Order: sequence, then structure tokens, then C-alpha cells
Amino acid sequence: MENYNITTLNDFIILKQKDFPYAKGELSSLLHHIGTAAKMVNKKISKAGLIDIIGSSGEVNVHGENQQKLDVYADQVFIRSLLSSGECCGVATEENENEIVFSDTNASEGKYVVCIDPLDGSSNIDFNVSVGTIFSIYRRITQRGEKVRNDDFLQEGTKQVAAGYIIYGSSTMLVYSTGFGVNGFTLDPSIGEFCLSHPDIKTPEDGSIYSVNEGNYIHFPEGVKKYIKYCQEIDKDSVRPYTSRYIGSLVSDFHRNLLKGGIFLYPENEITPKGKLRLVYECNPIAFIASQAGGRATNGSISILEIIPSSLHQRSPFYAGSKNMVNKIEEFLHQYR
Repeated sequence: MENYNITTLNDFIILKQKDFPYAKGELSSLLHHIGTAAKMVNKKISKAGLIDIIGSSGEVNVHGENQQKLDVYADQVFIRSLLSSGECCGVATEENENEIVFSDTNASEGKYVVCIDPLDGSSNIDFNVSVGTIFSIYRRITQRGEKVRNDDFLQEGTKQVAAGYIIYGSSTMLVYSTGFGVNGFTLDPSIGEFCLSHPDIKTPEDGSIYSVNEGNYIHFPEGVKKYIKYCQEIDKDSVRPYTSRYIGSLVSDFHRNLLKGGIFLYPENEITPKGKLRLVYECNPIAFIASQAGGRATNGSISILEIIPSSLHQRSPFYAGSKNMVNKIEEFLHQYR
């Protein structure tokens, strides 16, 4: 017999409103609008190859990277959806050099700002590889009604009130946390709703997968090289060698490791001495999810969540996943620093 006991994302958000005595439905509305935008992006991705939406847009973003058409589309969809929520007073995205300030009267009264990577791994879209969206929500620092400022977005990750990601793959999932554990919702295309499929996700304390672009091995710090060799060695307990898995999409690699146990590594190297991933809208939200699921995330020295950003597009080395594996890479980095 089929199970008709379905909890949709909207139902779940409403049920959890009691966790936020300072909020009166605003955060719920904001999360609802993120889910709606995700459905729109998912629909466009599912048609990639059938409509003129794949390939380069011919433009270059603030990081000097070629923008994909879907980058532009996803950026616009999430910005419009967040504006229409009336609860968000500004957005920082990967595709825009400066924060976007919503001057609409209702939006300027909003309690929250959102930092978002609208389409992570978009260069993979031409090849049917999973891509994702990463988002982070903060309570604003400025007074309601004032013009939102840069400082509102440059808060340490510990101050996130919610964070999550959407993975567009063989199925589409939205995974998020409001600081009370991690829950995952799978999009049911037959009803057009995200439905609770992975309640209270806990990542294993240990894992057997390491995810890193080994093509950059020669440029890695010595501690990372030693750790990779450690992962490849046979040990007396037959736990190692670990399995190497690398997709090249942060959301996809992290999601697999979150469920199965593993570690994602993107160290600084000679080519990107400060790391490649962006602290504000990539590292912080993923680190929040990792910590809420029982894992860890670090830059190799301190917790990612404790770093106070100095700019919207600040980069950071990033190591995230199962707690014991992250502890081990820190040991190697400290020993060979």
C-alpha cells in the first residue's frame, strides 16, 4: 500500500515556526520563496539541451569567469523571488560585484539578508552533471527601514539563522537547517512540491570517501599531499584505502559525503593562494549544514563559521565533512605547516 503520509516543505516550515519566537512567519515566507525559485530553476535545467539555455552567455562575471546562460537565469530568478517575498531587504550573489539593495518600501522593512550562489557547478550543465544552489540567511544589522549596508552581509557564519542547498540531479533535493538539525526534501514532480524524504540527517563521524581535485596535487600544501597519501594507504584495520570521488560541483560532492560519510577538500595552492571557494555564500552555508549534521568545516586552522568576512567575495581554503576526517586533515596541516 502506498504511503500517503506526506509532509511538504511548506507544511514542515510552518510546523517549525515555534523554534523562532522572535519571528512571526517572516523566515517561513522567505524559505518558501527560495523553494519556489528552486522549482523554476529546476524546470529550466530539466529542459537543458531542448531549449537555448545551455552554453556560455558571452559575459564574464566579477571573478573573471565565463557566465553560463543558466547562471544568469538562476541569478535573476532568485533575486526576483526574494524581492517578492517582502521579507528580504538585500541579496549578495556570486554573479554581482556588490550587494543588491531592495529599495521597495515593503522590502526595506524586511528582517533578513540572503547570500546565495545561484548555480554552483554551472560549467557542468552542458554535460548532464549535477549542479546546485547554495544559500545563507542572516538577520540584518541595520535598523528596519534603513538602507541595507555591506556590513549586513559580512557576518560570521555562526550568526546564520538558516542555510541550505538545492541539488539538481537525478532527483531534485532541498536540504536546509535553521539551527535545529538538518532535513532534506525531494521534489515530487507529480505534485510540484518538495516533500520530506530525509528527516534529521546525521553525517557519520567517520567516512571512506575523500573528494579533491587531484589534478592540482603538485600545487597543494605539503600537509594536504601527506593526507592524500594517508587516504590511499592500506592500514592494519582494513579501513583504508579510502575511495576517491570528485564531481567538481561543491553541492554534489558535499551532499554525497554528508549522507555516506567523507571529506571534501579545496585547499589553497600556488594558483589560488587564498583558496578558490567563496566564504560568504559557499563555505559558510555548507559549513553550517555540516555542523548541524554532526560534522565539521575548517579552513585548516579555525572553524569556517568563526571567520569574520572582510569582503563579499572573500575566498577561503575549505575542508568539510565527517568530524574525525576533518580533525585528521587539521593534524596533517598543523604538522607540515
